[in-house]
Amino acid sequence: MEVDFHHYLPLIFVLLLGLGFAGSFLLLSYTFGPKKPTASKLDVYECGVPPTGDARERFSVKFFLVAMIFLLFDVEVVFLFPWAVLLKEFKAAGTGFFAFGAMAVFLLILGLGLLYEWRRGALDWES
Repeated sequence: MEVDFHHYLPLIFVLLLGLGFAGSFLLLSYTFGPKKPTASKLDVYECGVPPTGDARERFSVKFFLVAMIFLLFDVEVVFLFPWAVLLKEFKAAGTGFFAFGAMAVFLLILGLGLLYEWRRGALDWES
């Protein structure tokens, strides 16, 4: 069985482009980076602000709840975008109503989860 490699050209192009960008930025960092390390050059900073406190301090549980909610709705977009793109093809195949119903159930479950989190106070920043 013969394989047509021209189908893989876009993938190879994207991989080479990514490797080229990564390699060029590593080379630029090495070329223009600090050559004579001093205490001020090697000091850690976060957005231009000197760090304060211990790096191992505890975070509030609310931080993790908000992060999980963000991931939940990020995954929702990952499923919602391809579904929206393919909805016309679902309609043409005669499965448009089923596809719409399945996504409606999915969004209903996520909406109920958001309502639950809202009622529990996970989205309140003051408390």
